[in-house]
Amino acid sequence: SIIFTLIIIIAYSSALSQLIRQRQISEIKTDFINNMTHEFKTPLATISLAVDALNNEKVIHDIEKIKYYSGMIKEENKRMNKQVEKILQAARVERQELKLILQEVDAHETIEHIAENVLLQIQQKQGSLTLDLAAHNFKLKADEVHFSNIIFNLIDNAIKYTNDAPTIKISTSTLGHFLAIKISDNGIGMSKETQSRIFEKFYRIGSEATRNTKGTGLGLYLCKKIAQNHNANISVTDNKPQGSKFVVTFNS
Repeated sequence: SIIFTLIIIIAYSSALSQLIRQRQISEIKTDFINNMTHEFKTPLATISLAVDALNNEKVIHDIEKIKYYSGMIKEENKRMNKQVEKILQAARVERQELKLILQEVDAHETIEHIAENVLLQIQQKQGSLTLDLAAHNFKLKADEVHFSNIIFNLIDNAIKYTNDAPTIKISTSTLGHFLAIKISDNGIGMSKETQSRIFEKFYRIGSEATRNTKGTGLGLYLCKKIAQNHNANISVTDNKPQGSKFVVTFNS
């Protein structure tokens, strides 16, 4: 009877564990669908408004306004393509089909190019971006597209998860045969538990401070996987007194 009781307890515990796991998966799936819906709904609404504006008689004959609204459509289209690409990349990573085209990459040149592209977005939030590219060995064997995605995703997160004007600093240094790229911000920061889970697939910070910040939970997961495919490492620590600091270390 004792053995039978133990079997029942083990079976019950296992069933309960599976139910909790299934519930967590269901919640993750629901959050992902809701977030992706938002990520597509917002640019589609913007595109719709821009198209309506282009059909306005007052705009049709105004070249500057046509350029403005067509540029808006192009940017929102890019935004949707980035979200689709994230999902496709995640699928390729899961199937271990992520193929790298390795070539010599000038890390400093790439970082400067990305910084130029995001500067306007940062300035719109009254923020600042500082570069301190001090590494003397900054040439890498890497896939330039995927390397760029790592840097862009980290900067994008720094912008999104900062309630005030974002103050972002990107610095590089040489540590022996390694190139260390540090991206620090003055954002909301994260707890130790969040730091330990931040690179998990679909994981998002659940707090009042991030309630209105939408995302797929794929960005940092992809950063981690792409870094691993490059035999590189990525980690996160506190950026005291406020914010977070991500460090990506590549073999140079």
